[in-house]
Amino acid sequence: MVEKIQIMTDSGSDIPKAFEKKHNIKILSFPISVGDRGFFDRDMTDAEYYNLILDSVKSEDFPKTAQITVMRFIESYEEFYKAGITDLIYTSIADLGSATFANATKARDEFYEDNPEALGVFRIHIIDSGNYTGVYGWPVIQAAVKSEKGASAADIIDYITDWCASAEVNFGCYTLDFVKRSGRVSTAAAFVGEMLGLRPVIRIKQAVSTTTAKVRGDRAVVPKVVDITAERIIPGTPYVVIAGNDKAAEDDMIKNITKRLGYPPEMTFYVGAAVAANVGPCVVGTIFKARPGL
Repeated sequence: MVEKIQIMTDSGSDIPKAFEKKHNIKILSFPISVGDRGFFDRDMTDAEYYNLILDSVKSEDFPKTAQITVMRFIESYEEFYKAGITDLIYTSIADLGSATFANATKARDEFYEDNPEALGVFRIHIIDSGNYTGVYGWPVIQAAVKSEKGASAADIIDYITDWCASAEVNFGCYTLDFVKRSGRVSTAAAFVGEMLGLRPVIRIKQAVSTTTAKVRGDRAVVPKVVDITAERIIPGTPYVVIAGNDKAAEDDMIKNITKRLGYPPEMTFYVGAAVAANVGPCVVGTIFKARPGL
């Protein structure tokens, strides 16, 4: 049977809308609430969302994200089953950070219970990325490109799984307001950091976040992330930049990392709701596959 593949992910991947449309990637958006107001994170531009969460620091009416429900997954499964898709490949935000992966799995079970004839005809593959933002957004885009070029579902799944197993994001935060609120660092430590002008550099790999360094002042953030990237990346492999609302920091990162590694990043991912709600929009960093053993 000829495979008809559909690539799907969630909005925690921060895939730009242009790529979503160009490569026919199905993206399920996370619900966001701010007080009594509810919407989906791709309903607004990155700039609008950044302004929203920056305003929340003053009002203390912080944006909250919710999981994607079982029903929304079932609706998507039904849509693609009826469309004749043979293999739906969904790459999820980290299971340890959201109930979304579990909901996708539960929805698959319920879908097959209601549609037993779909077993073996419509295959639903669910991959836990173990991460956030472009760490899985990048391989999902590449998966869609591979599908367009005729790659098999098995090869695509192997590619995504291999990438996510060793990929990581390293980024610096230019403000401690959101990190403090999310519990990434204690209130006391954040207060001391603010007094001393310290900026944390955070790594997320396999859903585990660690503060790997603290640098003094904004100007030290990019050089530190560049050093970490150069030390850990598998030489010659593709990498991407992540950024937020600081265009100067983004440009500085692209310039310096390109000079250090000898080749430019593939693209920039702008942090969306899943990341910005916890660390704020004032970030810059890199995403890459780390050398084995690190």
